Amino acid sequence: MLLPGMTNLRVWAPNATTVAVRLDDGRRPMTVSGDAGWWEVELPGLEAGTSYGFVVDDGDPRPDPRGVWLPDGVHGLNRVYDQRAYDWADEDWRGLALPGAVVYELHVGTFTAEGTFAAAAERLDHLVALGVDVVELLPVHAFPGIRGWGYDVAAPYAVHEPYGGPDALKAFVDACHAKGLGVALDVVYNHLGPDGAYLVDFGPYLTDTYTTPWGPAVNLDGPGSDDVRAYLVDNALMWLRDFHLDGLRIDAVHAFVDRSATHLLEELTVAVEALAARTGRARFLVAESDLGDPRVITSRARYGYGIDAQWSDDFHHALHVTLTGETAGYYADFAAGIDDLATALREGYVYTGQHSVVRGRRHGRAPEGVAGWQLLGYLQNHDQIGNRARGERSSALLSPGLQQVAAALVLTAPFTPMLFMGEEWGASTPWQYFTDHGDTAIADLVRSGRRAEFAGFGWRPEDVPDPQDPATFTRSTLDWSEVDREPHRSLLAWHRKLIALRRRVPELASGRLGDAHVDHADDGSWLVVRRGDVVVAANLGPDRRQVLVGGAPTHVLAASERGWSFRNGSIDLPGESVAIATIR
Repeated sequence: MLLPGMTNLRVWAPNATTVAVRLDDGRRPMTVSGDAGWWEVELPGLEAGTSYGFVVDDGDPRPDPRGVWLPDGVHGLNRVYDQRAYDWADEDWRGLALPGAVVYELHVGTFTAEGTFAAAAERLDHLVALGVDVVELLPVHAFPGIRGWGYDVAAPYAVHEPYGGPDALKAFVDACHAKGLGVALDVVYNHLGPDGAYLVDFGPYLTDTYTTPWGPAVNLDGPGSDDVRAYLVDNALMWLRDFHLDGLRIDAVHAFVDRSATHLLEELTVAVEALAARTGRARFLVAESDLGDPRVITSRARYGYGIDAQWSDDFHHALHVTLTGETAGYYADFAAGIDDLATALREGYVYTGQHSVVRGRRHGRAPEGVAGWQLLGYLQNHDQIGNRARGERSSALLSPGLQQVAAALVLTAPFTPMLFMGEEWGASTPWQYFTDHGDTAIADLVRSGRRAEFAGFGWRPEDVPDPQDPATFTRSTLDWSEVDREPHRSLLAWHRKLIALRRRVPELASGRLGDAHVDHADDGSWLVVRRGDVVVAANLGPDRRQVLVGGAPTHVLAASERGWSFRNGSIDLPGESVAIATIR
Protein backbone atom coordinates (compact mmCIF):
# COMPACT_ATOMS: atom_id res chain seq x y z
CA MET A 1 0.00 0.00 0.00
CA LEU A 2 1.26 3.52 -0.76
CA LEU A 3 0.31 6.54 1.35
CA PRO A 4 1.20 10.22 0.83
CA GLY A 5 4.56 10.94 2.38
CA MET A 6 5.78 7.35 2.28
CA THR A 7 9.33 6.82 1.20
CA ASN A 8 9.39 3.03 1.36
CA LEU A 9 7.05 1.11 -0.95
CA ARG A 10 6.86 -2.67 -0.45
CA VAL A 11 5.16 -5.58 -2.21
CA TRP A 12 5.28 -9.33 -1.69
CA ALA A 13 6.36 -11.21 -4.85
CA PRO A 14 8.42 -14.22 -3.69
CA ASN A 15 8.83 -15.88 -7.08
CA ALA A 16 9.70 -12.78 -9.09
CA THR A 17 13.04 -12.13 -10.74
CA THR A 18 12.43 -8.40 -11.11
CA VAL A 19 9.78 -6.02 -9.75
CA ALA A 20 9.33 -2.34 -10.57
CA VAL A 21 6.83 0.31 -9.55
CA ARG A 22 5.10 2.01 -12.45
CA LEU A 23 4.41 5.74 -12.02
CA ASP A 24 3.12 8.38 -14.42
CA ASP A 25 6.67 9.43 -15.26
CA GLY A 26 8.05 5.93 -15.76
CA ARG A 27 9.29 2.93 -13.79
CA ARG A 28 11.37 2.66 -10.65
CA PRO A 29 13.15 -0.68 -10.03
CA MET A 30 12.61 -2.35 -6.68
CA THR A 31 15.09 -4.44 -4.70
CA VAL A 32 14.69 -7.56 -2.60
CA SER A 33 14.09 -6.85 1.08
CA GLY A 34 15.25 -9.68 3.33
CA ASP A 35 14.60 -13.29 2.41
CA ALA A 36 10.78 -13.52 2.66
CA GLY A 37 9.95 -12.48 -0.88
CA TRP A 38 9.34 -8.79 -0.20
CA TRP A 39 10.49 -6.07 -2.61
CA GLU A 40 10.88 -2.39 -1.80
CA VAL A 41 11.93 0.96 -3.19
CA GLU A 42 12.60 4.35 -1.63
CA LEU A 43 10.37 7.04 -3.15
CA PRO A 44 9.74 10.68 -2.38
CA GLY A 45 6.31 11.48 -0.97
CA LEU A 46 3.62 11.30 -3.63
CA GLU A 47 0.43 13.33 -3.83
CA ALA A 48 -2.92 11.69 -3.21
CA GLY A 49 -4.43 10.66 -6.54
CA THR A 50 -1.11 9.71 -8.14
CA SER A 51 -1.50 6.63 -10.33
CA TYR A 52 0.76 3.66 -9.60
CA GLY A 53 1.07 -0.08 -10.05
CA PHE A 54 3.63 -2.88 -10.14
CA VAL A 55 5.45 -4.63 -12.97
CA VAL A 56 6.51 -8.19 -12.16
CA ASP A 57 9.11 -9.81 -14.45
CA ASP A 58 8.44 -7.24 -17.20
CA GLY A 59 4.79 -8.22 -17.41
CA ASP A 60 1.85 -5.85 -17.70
CA PRO A 61 1.41 -3.31 -14.90
CA ARG A 62 -0.78 -4.68 -12.13
CA PRO A 63 -2.64 -2.99 -9.25
CA ASP A 64 -1.22 -3.02 -5.74
CA PRO A 65 -2.54 -6.14 -3.89
CA ARG A 66 -3.07 -3.89 -0.86
CA GLY A 67 -4.26 -0.82 -2.75
CA VAL A 68 -7.46 0.81 -1.47
CA TRP A 69 -8.43 3.03 -4.39
CA LEU A 70 -9.08 1.60 -7.88
CA PRO A 71 -11.02 4.35 -9.67
CA ASP A 72 -10.64 2.72 -13.10
CA GLY A 73 -11.82 -0.72 -12.03
CA VAL A 74 -10.06 -3.98 -11.30
CA HIS A 75 -8.13 -3.95 -14.58
CA GLY A 76 -6.76 -0.46 -13.94
CA LEU A 77 -4.09 0.84 -11.61
CA ASN A 78 -4.36 2.23 -8.11
CA ARG A 79 -4.17 5.81 -7.05
CA VAL A 80 -2.48 6.92 -3.88
CA TYR A 81 -5.06 7.06 -1.08
CA ASP A 82 -4.50 8.72 2.28
CA GLN A 83 -6.34 6.75 4.98
CA ARG A 84 -5.75 9.63 7.41
CA ALA A 85 -7.43 12.34 5.36
CA TYR A 86 -11.08 11.55 6.12
CA ASP A 87 -12.47 13.66 8.99
CA TRP A 88 -14.39 11.18 11.15
CA ALA A 89 -17.31 12.35 13.29
CA ASP A 90 -17.85 9.16 15.33
CA GLU A 91 -15.32 9.72 18.11
CA ASP A 92 -17.91 8.85 20.76
CA TRP A 93 -18.97 5.59 19.07
CA ARG A 94 -17.92 2.66 21.23
CA GLY A 95 -18.97 -0.15 18.95
CA LEU A 96 -21.86 -2.56 19.19
CA ALA A 97 -22.27 -6.04 20.64
CA LEU A 98 -24.30 -8.75 18.91
CA PRO A 99 -26.38 -10.06 21.86
CA GLY A 100 -29.84 -8.52 21.56
CA ALA A 101 -29.17 -6.99 18.15
CA VAL A 102 -31.25 -7.15 14.96
CA VAL A 103 -29.21 -7.45 11.74
CA TYR A 104 -30.24 -6.15 8.30
CA GLU A 105 -28.48 -7.54 5.22
CA LEU A 106 -28.06 -4.97 2.45
CA HIS A 107 -26.62 -4.98 -1.08
CA VAL A 108 -25.51 -1.45 -1.91
CA GLY A 109 -26.04 -1.77 -5.67
CA THR A 110 -29.72 -2.77 -5.48
CA PHE A 111 -30.81 -1.18 -2.19
CA THR A 112 -31.62 2.02 -4.11
CA ALA A 113 -32.05 2.94 -7.76
CA GLU A 114 -28.81 4.95 -7.58
CA GLY A 115 -26.88 2.02 -6.14
CA THR A 116 -24.37 4.06 -4.12
CA PHE A 117 -23.27 4.44 -0.51
CA ALA A 118 -24.62 8.00 -0.51
CA ALA A 119 -28.06 6.90 -1.71
CA ALA A 120 -28.15 4.08 0.85
CA ALA A 121 -27.34 6.58 3.61
CA GLU A 122 -30.47 8.53 2.68
CA ARG A 123 -32.57 5.47 3.66
CA LEU A 124 -31.09 5.01 7.13
CA ASP A 125 -34.08 6.61 8.86
CA HIS A 126 -36.18 3.74 7.52
CA LEU A 127 -33.86 1.25 9.23
CA VAL A 128 -33.88 3.22 12.49
CA ALA A 129 -37.69 3.30 12.48
CA LEU A 130 -37.74 -0.43 11.77
CA GLY A 131 -35.59 -1.08 14.83
CA VAL A 132 -32.44 -2.41 13.17
CA ASP A 133 -29.16 -2.39 15.10
CA VAL A 134 -26.59 -3.61 12.56
CA VAL A 135 -26.42 -3.03 8.80
CA GLU A 136 -24.56 -5.92 7.17
CA LEU A 137 -23.20 -4.96 3.74
CA LEU A 138 -22.67 -7.57 1.07
CA PRO A 139 -19.07 -7.40 -0.24
CA VAL A 140 -17.97 -3.93 -1.33
CA HIS A 141 -14.40 -4.74 -2.34
CA ALA A 142 -13.62 -4.13 -6.00
CA PHE A 143 -15.13 -6.67 -8.38
CA PRO A 144 -15.33 -6.73 -12.21
CA GLY A 145 -17.71 -4.38 -14.00
CA ILE A 146 -20.38 -2.26 -12.37
CA ARG A 147 -23.02 -4.83 -11.39
CA GLY A 148 -22.42 -7.88 -9.21
CA TRP A 149 -23.06 -9.56 -5.89
CA GLY A 150 -19.45 -8.86 -4.89
CA TYR A 151 -18.34 -12.47 -4.33
CA ASP A 152 -16.18 -12.55 -7.49
CA VAL A 153 -13.44 -10.96 -5.44
CA ALA A 154 -10.67 -9.36 -7.49
CA ALA A 155 -9.05 -6.70 -5.29
CA PRO A 156 -9.76 -7.49 -1.61
CA TYR A 157 -8.39 -4.20 -0.23
CA ALA A 158 -10.04 -1.81 -2.70
CA VAL A 159 -13.55 -0.35 -2.37
CA HIS A 160 -15.85 -0.78 -5.39
CA GLU A 161 -15.70 2.54 -7.22
CA PRO A 162 -19.25 2.50 -8.70
CA TYR A 163 -20.57 2.48 -5.12
CA GLY A 164 -18.57 5.64 -4.42
CA GLY A 165 -15.11 4.41 -3.48
CA PRO A 166 -13.31 4.48 -0.11
CA ASP A 167 -14.33 7.95 1.09
CA ALA A 168 -17.99 7.23 0.35
CA LEU A 169 -17.83 4.02 2.40
CA LYS A 170 -16.38 5.97 5.32
CA ALA A 171 -19.14 8.56 5.01
CA PHE A 172 -21.75 5.79 5.04
CA VAL A 173 -20.29 4.24 8.20
CA ASP A 174 -20.12 7.69 9.80
CA ALA A 175 -23.78 8.29 8.94
CA CYS A 176 -24.79 4.93 10.41
CA HIS A 177 -22.93 5.56 13.63
CA ALA A 178 -24.55 8.99 13.93
CA LYS A 179 -27.93 7.25 13.94
CA GLY A 180 -26.91 4.52 16.37
CA LEU A 181 -26.48 1.83 13.71
CA GLY A 182 -23.52 -0.54 13.63
CA VAL A 183 -22.04 -1.65 10.31
CA ALA A 184 -20.70 -5.09 9.40
CA LEU A 185 -19.11 -6.11 6.11
CA ASP A 186 -19.18 -9.40 4.24
CA VAL A 187 -15.60 -10.41 3.37
CA VAL A 188 -14.51 -13.22 1.05
CA TYR A 189 -11.33 -15.05 2.03
CA ASN A 190 -11.99 -18.50 0.53
CA HIS A 191 -11.38 -17.90 -3.20
CA LEU A 192 -10.64 -15.32 -5.87
CA GLY A 193 -12.91 -14.49 -8.79
CA PRO A 194 -12.01 -15.44 -12.36
CA ASP A 195 -11.87 -11.87 -13.66
CA GLY A 196 -9.25 -9.31 -12.61
CA ALA A 197 -7.79 -11.17 -9.64
CA TYR A 198 -4.16 -10.29 -10.31
CA LEU A 199 -2.90 -11.46 -6.92
CA VAL A 200 -1.76 -14.68 -8.57
CA ASP A 201 0.78 -12.67 -10.61
CA PHE A 202 2.55 -11.73 -7.37
CA GLY A 203 2.74 -14.93 -5.38
CA PRO A 204 1.16 -18.21 -4.21
CA TYR A 205 -2.11 -16.75 -2.96
CA LEU A 206 -3.90 -19.83 -4.34
CA THR A 207 -3.07 -23.52 -4.18
CA ASP A 208 -3.78 -26.41 -6.54
CA THR A 209 -3.69 -28.82 -3.61
CA TYR A 210 -7.31 -28.07 -2.73
CA THR A 211 -10.28 -26.81 -4.69
CA THR A 212 -13.49 -25.00 -3.81
CA PRO A 213 -16.79 -24.83 -5.73
CA TRP A 214 -15.42 -21.60 -7.23
CA GLY A 215 -11.95 -22.80 -8.25
CA PRO A 216 -8.55 -23.19 -6.53
CA ALA A 217 -8.51 -22.65 -2.78
CA VAL A 218 -6.67 -19.86 -1.01
CA ASN A 219 -3.25 -21.03 0.19
CA LEU A 220 -3.63 -21.25 3.98
CA ASP A 221 -1.17 -24.02 4.85
CA GLY A 222 1.25 -24.52 1.94
CA PRO A 223 4.60 -22.91 1.08
CA GLY A 224 4.28 -19.14 1.28
CA SER A 225 1.08 -19.35 3.32
CA ASP A 226 2.44 -17.28 6.21
CA ASP A 227 2.32 -14.16 4.07
CA VAL A 228 -1.03 -15.11 2.53
CA ARG A 229 -2.53 -15.47 6.00
CA ALA A 230 -0.98 -12.16 7.07
CA TYR A 231 -2.54 -10.60 3.97
CA LEU A 232 -6.02 -11.79 5.04
CA VAL A 233 -5.63 -10.83 8.70
CA ASP A 234 -4.32 -7.38 7.73
CA ASN A 235 -7.31 -7.01 5.41
CA ALA A 236 -9.75 -7.73 8.24
CA LEU A 237 -7.99 -5.24 10.49
CA MET A 238 -8.01 -2.60 7.76
CA TRP A 239 -11.82 -2.69 7.43
CA LEU A 240 -12.29 -2.53 11.18
CA ARG A 241 -9.59 0.01 11.97
CA ASP A 242 -9.41 2.33 8.94
CA PHE A 243 -13.08 2.18 7.89
CA HIS A 244 -14.44 2.01 11.47
CA LEU A 245 -16.56 -1.05 10.74
CA ASP A 246 -18.04 -2.83 13.75
CA GLY A 247 -17.88 -6.38 12.49
CA LEU A 248 -17.15 -8.74 9.64
CA ARG A 249 -19.16 -11.63 8.21
CA ILE A 250 -16.70 -14.17 6.81
CA ASP A 251 -18.02 -15.91 3.73
CA ALA A 252 -18.16 -19.73 3.47
CA VAL A 253 -15.55 -20.70 6.04
CA HIS A 254 -16.32 -24.34 5.23
CA ALA A 255 -14.31 -23.74 2.04
CA PHE A 256 -11.16 -22.97 4.07
CA VAL A 257 -8.71 -25.85 4.01
CA ASP A 258 -6.24 -25.19 6.78
CA ARG A 259 -4.17 -27.92 8.45
CA SER A 260 -2.13 -25.42 10.45
CA ALA A 261 -1.91 -25.83 14.21
CA THR A 262 -3.63 -22.46 14.53
CA HIS A 263 -6.60 -22.22 12.19
CA LEU A 264 -7.03 -18.97 10.25
CA LEU A 265 -10.32 -18.31 12.05
CA GLU A 266 -8.57 -18.41 15.41
CA GLU A 267 -5.83 -16.16 14.09
CA LEU A 268 -8.47 -13.66 12.95
CA THR A 269 -10.17 -13.82 16.33
CA VAL A 270 -6.92 -13.06 18.19
CA ALA A 271 -6.12 -10.11 15.93
CA VAL A 272 -9.61 -8.60 16.17
CA GLU A 273 -9.74 -9.01 19.96
CA ALA A 274 -6.42 -7.19 20.21
CA LEU A 275 -7.69 -4.36 17.99
CA ALA A 276 -10.85 -4.00 20.10
CA ALA A 277 -8.80 -3.81 23.28
CA ARG A 278 -6.38 -1.30 21.77
CA THR A 279 -9.08 1.02 20.39
CA GLY A 280 -11.69 0.65 23.13
CA ARG A 281 -14.37 -0.24 20.57
CA ALA A 282 -16.28 -3.50 20.50
CA ARG A 283 -15.80 -5.57 17.33
CA PHE A 284 -17.35 -8.89 16.28
CA LEU A 285 -16.87 -11.67 13.74
CA VAL A 286 -19.64 -13.76 12.17
CA ALA A 287 -18.99 -16.85 10.05
CA GLU A 288 -21.00 -18.47 7.33
CA SER A 289 -20.40 -22.14 8.08
CA ASP A 290 -21.85 -25.30 6.58
CA LEU A 291 -19.75 -27.51 8.87
CA GLY A 292 -22.31 -28.13 11.60
CA ASP A 293 -19.34 -27.71 13.94
CA PRO A 294 -19.79 -25.60 17.10
CA ARG A 295 -16.01 -25.22 17.41
CA VAL A 296 -16.32 -22.29 15.01
CA ILE A 297 -18.19 -20.27 17.66
CA THR A 298 -16.74 -21.88 20.78
CA SER A 299 -14.35 -19.74 22.81
CA ARG A 300 -10.63 -20.26 22.46
CA ALA A 301 -10.51 -21.01 26.19
CA ARG A 302 -12.62 -24.09 25.39
CA TYR A 303 -10.43 -24.97 22.37
CA GLY A 304 -12.72 -23.43 19.77
CA TYR A 305 -11.90 -20.80 17.13
CA GLY A 306 -13.54 -17.98 19.07
CA ILE A 307 -15.69 -16.54 16.27
CA ASP A 308 -18.59 -14.66 17.89
CA ALA A 309 -21.49 -16.04 15.84
CA GLN A 310 -22.49 -17.90 12.69
CA TRP A 311 -25.39 -17.99 10.24
CA SER A 312 -27.94 -20.70 11.03
CA ASP A 313 -28.94 -22.45 7.83
CA ASP A 314 -30.49 -25.29 9.87
CA PHE A 315 -33.12 -22.90 11.22
CA HIS A 316 -33.72 -21.35 7.82
CA HIS A 317 -34.03 -24.67 6.01
CA ALA A 318 -36.45 -26.06 8.58
CA LEU A 319 -38.55 -22.88 8.58
CA HIS A 320 -38.61 -22.75 4.77
CA VAL A 321 -39.72 -26.38 4.42
CA THR A 322 -42.38 -25.93 7.10
CA LEU A 323 -43.88 -22.89 5.38
CA THR A 324 -43.47 -23.81 1.70
CA GLY A 325 -43.36 -27.62 1.61
CA GLU A 326 -40.36 -27.49 -0.73
CA THR A 327 -37.92 -30.39 -0.28
CA ALA A 328 -35.78 -30.18 -3.42
CA GLY A 329 -31.99 -29.84 -3.29
CA TYR A 330 -30.49 -29.24 0.14
CA TYR A 331 -34.00 -28.89 1.60
CA ALA A 332 -34.29 -32.70 1.32
CA ASP A 333 -32.42 -33.00 4.62
CA PHE A 334 -35.26 -31.11 6.31
CA ALA A 335 -38.19 -33.02 4.90
CA ALA A 336 -39.48 -33.53 8.45
CA GLY A 337 -40.50 -29.89 8.29
CA ILE A 338 -42.08 -28.76 11.54
CA ASP A 339 -40.29 -31.47 13.56
CA ASP A 340 -36.97 -30.04 12.40
CA LEU A 341 -38.15 -26.49 13.05
CA ALA A 342 -39.02 -27.45 16.63
CA THR A 343 -35.55 -28.98 17.05
CA ALA A 344 -33.86 -25.86 15.70
CA LEU A 345 -35.82 -23.60 18.05
CA ARG A 346 -34.96 -25.76 21.05
CA GLU A 347 -31.38 -26.76 20.30
CA GLY A 348 -30.02 -24.41 17.63
CA TYR A 349 -28.70 -27.14 15.32
CA VAL A 350 -30.87 -29.76 13.65
CA TYR A 351 -28.02 -32.03 12.53
CA THR A 352 -25.90 -33.16 15.45
CA GLY A 353 -24.39 -36.37 14.08
CA GLN A 354 -27.27 -38.09 12.28
CA HIS A 355 -27.20 -39.20 8.64
CA SER A 356 -27.58 -36.49 6.01
CA VAL A 357 -29.26 -37.62 2.80
CA VAL A 358 -27.79 -34.72 0.83
CA ARG A 359 -24.23 -35.39 2.01
CA GLY A 360 -24.52 -39.17 2.12
CA ARG A 361 -22.89 -39.30 5.55
CA ARG A 362 -23.31 -38.25 9.16
CA HIS A 363 -23.28 -34.51 9.72
CA GLY A 364 -23.08 -32.05 12.59
CA ARG A 365 -22.28 -32.02 16.26
CA ALA A 366 -24.32 -30.94 19.29
CA PRO A 367 -23.76 -27.23 20.02
CA GLU A 368 -22.85 -27.65 23.67
CA GLY A 369 -22.12 -24.36 25.40
CA VAL A 370 -23.40 -22.28 22.47
CA ALA A 371 -25.72 -19.35 23.21
CA GLY A 372 -28.77 -18.65 21.06
CA TRP A 373 -27.56 -15.17 20.11
CA GLN A 374 -24.48 -16.80 18.52
CA LEU A 375 -26.72 -18.15 15.76
CA LEU A 376 -28.17 -15.72 13.22
CA GLY A 377 -31.71 -16.81 12.34
CA TYR A 378 -33.50 -15.71 9.18
CA LEU A 379 -36.37 -16.44 6.84
CA GLN A 380 -34.28 -15.50 3.82
CA ASN A 381 -30.91 -14.07 2.84
CA HIS A 382 -29.12 -13.20 -0.38
CA ASP A 383 -28.06 -16.83 -0.97
CA GLN A 384 -31.39 -18.47 -0.22
CA ILE A 385 -33.16 -16.09 -2.61
CA GLY A 386 -30.53 -15.55 -5.29
CA ASN A 387 -29.64 -19.22 -5.61
CA ARG A 388 -33.15 -20.00 -6.77
CA ALA A 389 -33.37 -20.06 -10.56
CA ARG A 390 -35.67 -17.02 -10.72
CA GLY A 391 -34.62 -15.41 -7.48
CA GLU A 392 -38.04 -15.50 -5.83
CA ARG A 393 -38.30 -13.91 -2.40
CA SER A 394 -40.46 -15.41 0.32
CA SER A 395 -43.09 -12.83 -0.63
CA ALA A 396 -43.54 -14.73 -3.93
CA LEU A 397 -43.79 -18.10 -2.15
CA LEU A 398 -45.91 -17.30 0.90
CA SER A 399 -49.28 -15.69 1.47
CA PRO A 400 -49.33 -12.37 3.36
CA GLY A 401 -50.54 -14.28 6.42
CA LEU A 402 -47.68 -16.76 6.37
CA GLN A 403 -45.20 -13.94 5.84
CA GLN A 404 -46.45 -12.47 9.11
CA VAL A 405 -46.17 -15.85 10.81
CA ALA A 406 -42.62 -16.23 9.52
CA ALA A 407 -41.65 -12.78 10.77
CA ALA A 408 -42.99 -13.61 14.23
CA LEU A 409 -41.05 -16.88 14.38
CA VAL A 410 -37.80 -15.21 13.31
CA LEU A 411 -38.11 -12.17 15.57
CA THR A 412 -39.17 -14.09 18.69
CA ALA A 413 -36.67 -16.96 18.33
CA PRO A 414 -33.70 -17.28 20.72
CA PHE A 415 -31.35 -16.34 17.85
CA THR A 416 -29.94 -13.05 16.59
CA PRO A 417 -32.53 -12.22 13.92
CA MET A 418 -31.48 -11.11 10.45
CA LEU A 419 -33.64 -9.58 7.73
CA PHE A 420 -32.77 -9.30 4.05
CA MET A 421 -33.37 -5.86 2.55
CA GLY A 422 -37.01 -5.36 1.57
CA GLU A 423 -38.17 -8.40 3.51
CA GLU A 424 -39.74 -6.14 6.10
CA TRP A 425 -42.34 -4.94 3.60
CA GLY A 426 -42.60 -8.09 1.48
CA ALA A 427 -40.82 -6.55 -1.51
CA SER A 428 -42.17 -7.90 -4.79
CA THR A 429 -38.87 -7.43 -6.60
CA PRO A 430 -36.84 -10.64 -6.99
CA TRP A 431 -33.18 -10.96 -6.04
CA GLN A 432 -31.51 -12.63 -8.99
CA TYR A 433 -27.94 -13.56 -9.78
CA PHE A 434 -26.30 -10.79 -11.83
CA THR A 435 -22.77 -10.21 -13.13
CA ASP A 436 -20.94 -7.75 -15.37
CA HIS A 437 -17.92 -9.55 -16.79
CA GLY A 438 -16.19 -7.76 -19.65
CA ASP A 439 -14.47 -10.97 -20.76
CA THR A 440 -16.95 -12.68 -23.10
CA ALA A 441 -15.48 -16.13 -22.44
CA ILE A 442 -16.01 -15.76 -18.69
CA ALA A 443 -19.47 -14.29 -19.28
CA ASP A 444 -20.42 -17.31 -21.41
CA LEU A 445 -19.14 -19.72 -18.76
CA VAL A 446 -21.15 -17.98 -16.05
CA ARG A 447 -24.26 -18.00 -18.21
CA SER A 448 -23.99 -21.65 -19.22
CA GLY A 449 -22.99 -22.74 -15.71
CA ARG A 450 -26.03 -21.07 -14.22
CA ARG A 451 -28.35 -22.83 -16.67
CA ALA A 452 -26.69 -26.20 -16.12
CA GLU A 453 -27.00 -25.80 -12.35
CA PHE A 454 -30.78 -25.60 -12.56
CA ALA A 455 -31.31 -28.14 -15.32
CA GLY A 456 -31.42 -30.87 -12.67
CA PHE A 457 -34.35 -29.09 -11.03
CA GLY A 458 -36.38 -29.20 -14.24
CA TRP A 459 -35.84 -25.61 -15.30
CA ARG A 460 -35.53 -24.91 -19.01
CA PRO A 461 -32.50 -22.79 -20.03
CA GLU A 462 -34.76 -19.99 -21.25
CA ASP A 463 -36.40 -19.84 -17.80
CA VAL A 464 -33.13 -18.98 -16.04
CA PRO A 465 -32.39 -15.23 -16.16
CA ASP A 466 -29.17 -14.28 -17.94
CA PRO A 467 -26.77 -13.00 -15.24
CA GLN A 468 -25.08 -10.71 -17.76
CA ASP A 469 -28.30 -9.04 -18.90
CA PRO A 470 -28.58 -5.59 -17.25
CA ALA A 471 -32.31 -6.24 -16.91
CA THR A 472 -31.55 -9.02 -14.41
CA PHE A 473 -29.84 -6.45 -12.21
CA THR A 474 -32.59 -3.88 -12.69
CA ARG A 475 -35.31 -6.36 -11.72
CA SER A 476 -33.45 -7.01 -8.47
CA THR A 477 -33.44 -3.37 -7.38
CA LEU A 478 -35.82 -2.49 -4.55
CA ASP A 479 -38.95 -0.49 -5.39
CA TRP A 480 -39.31 1.90 -2.47
CA SER A 481 -42.72 3.10 -3.65
CA GLU A 482 -44.13 -0.21 -2.34
CA VAL A 483 -43.56 0.82 1.26
CA ASP A 484 -46.64 3.06 1.30
CA ARG A 485 -48.96 0.58 -0.44
CA GLU A 486 -50.85 -2.42 0.87
CA PRO A 487 -50.15 -5.19 1.69
CA HIS A 488 -46.58 -3.94 2.09
CA ARG A 489 -47.43 -1.19 4.55
CA SER A 490 -49.14 -3.59 6.96
CA LEU A 491 -46.26 -6.09 6.83
CA LEU A 492 -43.78 -3.29 7.56
CA ALA A 493 -45.87 -2.18 10.55
CA TRP A 494 -45.90 -5.79 11.78
CA HIS A 495 -42.11 -6.05 11.60
CA ARG A 496 -41.74 -2.79 13.50
CA LYS A 497 -44.13 -4.02 16.17
CA LEU A 498 -42.32 -7.33 16.55
CA ILE A 499 -38.88 -5.72 16.89
CA ALA A 500 -40.24 -3.26 19.46
CA LEU A 501 -41.80 -6.18 21.33
CA ARG A 502 -38.49 -8.04 21.27
CA ARG A 503 -36.87 -5.02 22.92
CA ARG A 504 -39.58 -4.74 25.56
CA VAL A 505 -40.09 -8.36 26.62
CA PRO A 506 -37.04 -9.90 28.37
CA GLU A 507 -38.03 -13.49 27.51
CA LEU A 508 -37.83 -12.71 23.80
CA ALA A 509 -34.43 -11.03 23.94
CA SER A 510 -32.72 -13.52 26.26
CA GLY A 511 -30.63 -15.11 23.49
CA ARG A 512 -30.40 -18.44 25.31
CA LEU A 513 -30.76 -21.90 23.86
CA GLY A 514 -32.78 -24.46 25.77
CA ASP A 515 -35.38 -22.03 27.11
CA ALA A 516 -37.79 -22.58 24.21
CA HIS A 517 -40.49 -25.21 24.79
CA VAL A 518 -42.09 -26.19 21.49
CA ASP A 519 -45.34 -28.01 20.75
CA HIS A 520 -46.76 -28.61 17.30
CA ALA A 521 -49.21 -30.62 15.28
CA ASP A 522 -47.80 -33.66 13.49
CA ASP A 523 -49.41 -32.45 10.27
CA GLY A 524 -47.67 -29.08 10.56
CA SER A 525 -50.89 -27.13 10.94
CA TRP A 526 -49.94 -25.29 14.14
CA LEU A 527 -46.94 -24.46 16.30
CA VAL A 528 -46.55 -23.07 19.81
CA VAL A 529 -43.24 -21.77 21.18
CA ARG A 530 -43.12 -20.94 24.87
CA ARG A 531 -40.31 -18.89 26.38
CA GLY A 532 -40.87 -18.13 30.03
CA ASP A 533 -44.36 -16.69 30.44
CA VAL A 534 -44.61 -15.74 26.76
CA VAL A 535 -46.04 -17.95 24.04
CA VAL A 536 -45.98 -17.58 20.28
CA ALA A 537 -48.99 -19.43 18.87
CA ALA A 538 -49.08 -19.89 15.09
CA ASN A 539 -51.87 -21.26 12.95
CA LEU A 540 -50.12 -22.40 9.77
CA GLY A 541 -53.22 -23.73 8.03
CA PRO A 542 -55.90 -21.84 6.07
CA ASP A 543 -58.76 -22.56 8.47
CA ARG A 544 -59.55 -21.10 11.87
CA ARG A 545 -58.46 -23.34 14.73
CA GLN A 546 -57.92 -23.45 18.48
CA VAL A 547 -54.25 -23.67 19.40
CA LEU A 548 -53.55 -25.08 22.86
CA VAL A 549 -50.90 -22.97 24.58
CA GLY A 550 -50.39 -24.91 27.82
CA GLY A 551 -51.75 -22.29 30.18
CA ALA A 552 -54.35 -19.61 30.63
CA PRO A 553 -53.61 -16.63 28.35
CA THR A 554 -53.75 -13.33 30.24
CA HIS A 555 -52.83 -10.81 27.58
CA VAL A 556 -52.11 -10.79 23.86
CA LEU A 557 -48.99 -8.72 23.22
CA ALA A 558 -49.30 -8.80 19.44
CA ALA A 559 -51.43 -10.52 16.82
CA SER A 560 -51.07 -10.56 13.07
CA GLU A 561 -54.84 -10.73 12.52
CA ARG A 562 -57.93 -9.58 14.36
CA GLY A 563 -60.52 -12.11 15.38
CA TRP A 564 -58.45 -14.10 17.90
CA SER A 565 -59.96 -15.07 21.23
CA PHE A 566 -59.07 -16.96 24.42
CA ARG A 567 -60.88 -20.21 25.03
CA ASN A 568 -60.19 -22.95 27.63
CA GLY A 569 -56.41 -22.67 27.76
CA SER A 570 -56.10 -22.08 24.04
CA ILE A 571 -56.06 -19.22 21.58
CA ASP A 572 -58.61 -19.31 18.79
CA LEU A 573 -56.81 -18.04 15.67
CA PRO A 574 -57.87 -17.20 12.12
CA GLY A 575 -56.12 -19.13 9.36
CA GLU A 576 -52.47 -18.33 8.65
CA SER A 577 -52.04 -16.03 11.62
CA VAL A 578 -50.01 -15.74 14.80
CA ALA A 579 -50.47 -14.29 18.26
CA ILE A 580 -47.93 -13.59 20.98
CA ALA A 581 -49.39 -13.74 24.47
CA THR A 582 -48.51 -13.95 28.14
CA ILE A 583 -49.83 -16.98 30.03
CA ARG A 584 -50.06 -18.15 33.61
